[in-house]
Amino acid sequence: MKRIVLVLATLLLLISSGPLSLRVSAKDNWLSVRSKNFLLIGNANEKQIRQVGTRLEQFREVFAQLFPTAVHSSPVPTTVIVFKSDDSYRPFKPNPNTAGYFQAGQDVNYITLTSEVHGEQDPFKVIFHEYTHLLINNTTPNVPLWFNEGLAEYYSTFSITDDTKVALGSPISSHVFLLRETKMLPLRTLFNVDEKSPYYNEGEKQSVFYAESWALMHYLILGKDSQRVPQIGNFLKLIAANVPLEDAFKQAFAMSFESMESELHAYIEHDRYPVLTGRLESKVVVESDMQAAPISEAAALSYLGDLLLHTHRGDSETYFKKALLLDPNEPLANASLAMLLLRQGKVSEARKQWEKAAANSPNYLMHYYYAYSLSRQGEDEESVSTFTPETASIMRAELKKAIELKPDFAESYTLLAFVNLVTGTNIDESIGMLKGVLDASPGKNDVTFMLAKLELHRGDVKSARSLLEQLSGIYNDAETRQRAQMLLDQLKAREEQVARLLESNATRSPVVIEQTTDVPVKIDPSSYLREALRKPGADETQVQGVLERIDCDAKGVVFNVRMAGRVLKLRAPNFDSVALTSLSPDAGGEISCGQRKQESSVVFCFVANTDTRAKVDGTLRSIEFVPRDFQLKAVP
Repeated sequence: MKRIVLVLATLLLLISSGPLSLRVSAKDNWLSVRSKNFLLIGNANEKQIRQVGTRLEQFREVFAQLFPTAVHSSPVPTTVIVFKSDDSYRPFKPNPNTAGYFQAGQDVNYITLTSEVHGEQDPFKVIFHEYTHLLINNTTPNVPLWFNEGLAEYYSTFSITDDTKVALGSPISSHVFLLRETKMLPLRTLFNVDEKSPYYNEGEKQSVFYAESWALMHYLILGKDSQRVPQIGNFLKLIAANVPLEDAFKQAFAMSFESMESELHAYIEHDRYPVLTGRLESKVVVESDMQAAPISEAAALSYLGDLLLHTHRGDSETYFKKALLLDPNEPLANASLAMLLLRQGKVSEARKQWEKAAANSPNYLMHYYYAYSLSRQGEDEESVSTFTPETASIMRAELKKAIELKPDFAESYTLLAFVNLVTGTNIDESIGMLKGVLDASPGKNDVTFMLAKLELHRGDVKSARSLLEQLSGIYNDAETRQRAQMLLDQLKAREEQVARLLESNATRSPVVIEQTTDVPVKIDPSSYLREALRKPGADETQVQGVLERIDCDAKGVVFNVRMAGRVLKLRAPNFDSVALTSLSPDAGGEISCGQRKQESSVVFCFVANTDTRAKVDGTLRSIEFVPRDFQLKAVP
């Protein structure tokens, strides 16, 4: 057992569709089984559901024993749905050949499978693969795609017998066969595959990517008597520091891509894949701890509808409405229907639904989503620039209740920090709170982004920049990189504007002000920014307002700006035709089509439209984001 602990611990400790028919009926007997870390529900029999729970708990418990300092838990609950037959499972499959799947979510993870298995299908291989992703992402965010998928494939072969005998690294026959028959990808190509690459999305190319990623991880972990395991740890440390891939690889493994490629080729040619086996010191027995109870048809329909909602399937609403006909107070149906209404843009209806669901509920999600709905004022009313004291008070109370019920749910902390940011209160407390969240879950990019905004708010540009540079690193997903880089660009533009202004002021003759009375001298905080603004052209009008939304269509882009009690509609051919500048971090991380998530104070220059029949008020030339307290005209 020492060898398995040494090898595995060294590795992971260093990883610092169309309408569906309604298929549920009263004749199905639905059960819930509560284990230590999972909620299982199903129309399979109790013994089958318990067996599924036992295997999942064993997988998790073995990781907990082997990697005690790794983040092996999920901050959101995991619900497992066990179908009694392939026929009852079929309406919920992503494709007909699916034996099981793992659906991660911000509020709940779903695992689905059927107790009726055909042929050689093993749903647990899929589930162990996906669950490994969760463990990796919780511990070390933003690892390269080949590493993430290769390691997940390696651990998908996990097995345990007699509650003590563990095996890892068994050859995956489909990968072995494909590597025999197909030419390997150059490692330089493999290492540059991302989520948009055809090698990650297209049939045969995808198969080669997975097979070779698995073979490489198998070689790095078990090849050469596991001598390369410490090098994997060094490699992960380097990429976590955003060292470019090739440099990190050469430093960690002391060889080039091409040299490693030769070693991998020889390993595959040899066609001998060792298996790591060992025996745990004590049995992993969990089944006796499980609590079983029947659940109503309304509850079963609610879970199934929520699964469809999380997998973006078409008819989740049918399940919720059927559940609520059976039981109008069914909490999950009410809450999930509210989420669906929110996605449909019906914010007011969603808010009422969540308020009903949250009333006296012991479920933290009900309180979180009620607060979340209150934060989404901009969806069908106005963009959020602040909250009324009453709204802010309700949101804080609901979020604190959610945190009390589920202290490790990161989203509650992030939303509470957003409330404090918008209202300009408890900023230091929010920063400390989010740092604590990141200590527990370092892979939470949304938490890091909110922390950067808070640091900007209190004027700590250095800390904010460090966080944003971390998010803009080469191993992050494209959306995260784009949001972070946009805010970094705005910071840079703001600093350059201020530097030019200071340089200009330095060349002017000093003005001596002799104060002869006790009347205090008024300082206009907006004066320095007025000089940094773009000067309007002779045919342009310059005004200040609030950017509410951006509409995009085939004819161009329309900026909707509220000012003086009305909304101006200003058209531009495209984003590139508008001079966009940020003089404030309040601009946020995205300039894109749709409703603004947060109101932005802007100064804009436009050419007025003289045609009274036109649907727009003019042509936009420039838009500059300014602080909320900025005044375009000096206050006397």
